[in-house]
Amino acid sequence: MQHYPVMLRECLEYLNIRPDGIYCDATCGLGGHSGAIAARLSTGVLIACDRDAESLELARANTAGLGERIRFHQALFSQLAEALAAEGISQVDGLLADLGVSRYQLTAGERGFSLMADGPLDMRMSRGQQRTAAEIVNFESEHELARLIYTLGEERRSRKIARAIVRGRPITTTGQLAKLIEGVAPRAGKLHPATQTFMALRMAVNDEMEELDALLECIPKLLRSGGRAVIVTFMSLEDRKVKQSFQAMAKAGRAHLLTRHVVRPAEEETRDNPPSRSAKLRAIEVL
Repeated sequence: MQHYPVMLRECLEYLNIRPDGIYCDATCGLGGHSGAIAARLSTGVLIACDRDAESLELARANTAGLGERIRFHQALFSQLAEALAAEGISQVDGLLADLGVSRYQLTAGERGFSLMADGPLDMRMSRGQQRTAAEIVNFESEHELARLIYTLGEERRSRKIARAIVRGRPITTTGQLAKLIEGVAPRAGKLHPATQTFMALRMAVNDEMEELDALLECIPKLLRSGGRAVIVTFMSLEDRKVKQSFQAMAKAGRAHLLTRHVVRPAEEETRDNPPSRSAKLRAIEVL
């Protein structure tokens, strides 16, 4: 599977990697960023974390030539401190988090993320989680569905979509849900009309906003003085959280903003890897 680590050059530049440093990739995915970081280490080490055990196994295979420079851990953002402690580490020199869904998850129909490949309504980033998208779609109230779709997906047609979902139950597959939404919210522009609803369901299933809050809260504790945090987001909701958190840390004198304005991928990258076009990077250095 071809893998494009998003804004790789910019991530490495802002991390300012030292060969003897200790780093954490909080979203290892298929190992693109992790492999590039580890390749720049000599006596240093990278702790590569991801909540998806299947992605971690693929990342391990993709970075097999880098030996002991990478230590893999299955961990949520809220479990990063424990993952580092398991390696005898309390603080790191740099932390990277790419909040995009991995290409593997998006293209594997059986994972239930895809609009294009029909599969079960799952959307769990870790199959060890209990709640699936099917449970939300089939058992939440119309009011709660509309709230989730509006607040997480920023979908203005949330009430109409929620009403259609409740009337169309039971809904068991991604294709069934996508077709139902397309019937009540016709396509306007390039995006499939179910895109924002799918995004909202995925975020709800995986508690993504809560986990992002946990990540932002732990950054000052996990980074040593002079350590850097680089976060790549793909949704305005996430970017606002990161921007506000980083600005608050800078205002309190706890960090220095390395990116006063959001950094976007170069034109060449968006041409070669179209999904990168919505990426936004922000970085800080802890004082």
